[in-house]
Amino acid sequence: MRRHFSRREFLATSLGTAGVLAAGGLSGAEVAEKVYYPSVKLPVAVPTAPVAIQRCRSYDPAAMREKLNAALNLTGGLKKLVANKTVSIKVNVTGGPGTLADLPGYRTYQIHPNLLAALCAALADAGARRMIVLESQYSTKPPEEVLADSGWDIRAIQSASGNRVSFQDTRNRGKWPQYSRLSVPWGGFLFPAFDVNAAYEKTDVLISVAKLKDHLCTGVTLSIKNLFGMTPSSLYGRDAPQEDLLSNRGAILHNGTTPVPVAVPKEISQHVPRHWKYRVPRITADCLGARPIDLAIIDGIESARAGEGPWALKARPIQPGLLLAGRNPLCTDAVATAAMGYDPLAGHFQFPFPGENHLRLLHSVGIGEIDPKNIEVRGLPLKEAVHSFNPKHEELEEPTAYDAHHHGRLPA
Repeated sequence: MRRHFSRREFLATSLGTAGVLAAGGLSGAEVAEKVYYPSVKLPVAVPTAPVAIQRCRSYDPAAMREKLNAALNLTGGLKKLVANKTVSIKVNVTGGPGTLADLPGYRTYQIHPNLLAALCAALADAGARRMIVLESQYSTKPPEEVLADSGWDIRAIQSASGNRVSFQDTRNRGKWPQYSRLSVPWGGFLFPAFDVNAAYEKTDVLISVAKLKDHLCTGVTLSIKNLFGMTPSSLYGRDAPQEDLLSNRGAILHNGTTPVPVAVPKEISQHVPRHWKYRVPRITADCLGARPIDLAIIDGIESARAGEGPWALKARPIQPGLLLAGRNPLCTDAVATAAMGYDPLAGHFQFPFPGENHLRLLHSVGIGEIDPKNIEVRGLPLKEAVHSFNPKHEELEEPTAYDAHHHGRLPA
């Protein structure tokens, strides 16, 4: 089962408001009075963990197994983490079946099925009792059918897992009798808790398998932003609550124009501007607090720049040729951000972050280190891994412009 941190544990390892205000972009007493940040005790040291980078330019199954195993071994291996345990894998297949620049989603803005197959094989070898692939779908079809429609070979994944893998759609309560309420240990930057599909709680290990991408709202979308899709459409989508709801979460989460349904944890009221530039980064940070990630894996072999999917009008394919893994998701995402040619230490509202920097927010509450100089990188040196996603600092479009291009649905 997931570890629940006590408030005493949390306060012993948190950075506090001072760290947020020092992040840049929101400094000064006047801003501090207007914008709410949790007030927590400064830590003695910020947690850190090694991040592995592998050069990988192919999704060939054999290459995937070799490079993924190398990355996992460099970060401590899997056996102690997963042996005889239930392992849930949150994948990023945002938007469902689709293409970008005539390439399938799994070669541009979604994770590749061969990476998932390689991971399932590694988990089986390490003795995982069972594996569950989680994602919120915009469809009433079984998730296996949705993924097959996207070109995935489901049988290959099942075979790689030793037939120990299953798939669950977490857009609603699903098979569970009730939702699980997961609390944010620091009280939340915007939400103190989330009601989610119980699969996120009733598991021993959570792995986030994400894509290395730009994002219109959060600048980058990596292992932590992948958890935004944990919030079920049935409770956080437009016209919620409805168990069969397929609409986006824009009104409640992105824009804040609609309140959450009765009995769902309400957002905090302390001076948070009602704008996506604050809301989306804060919700992203709160999701990680509510459900910590035990292992982060980032698919940067082929990806997309200038947006997280084809609904972003400037989005184009890019081939960084990278695979990253780490046990601390914040350290992993910070190194991944640097590998994209960006500064993970950038202040709020500073390039590449159009709003608040969610990495800064999480650093401010003691989740992990974000300065690449203080994070051990194993495998391919970071300086050799850098593949600039936006070397000219081109401004991306406003997220409000792409609703219609996503058929009325906002991506995870």
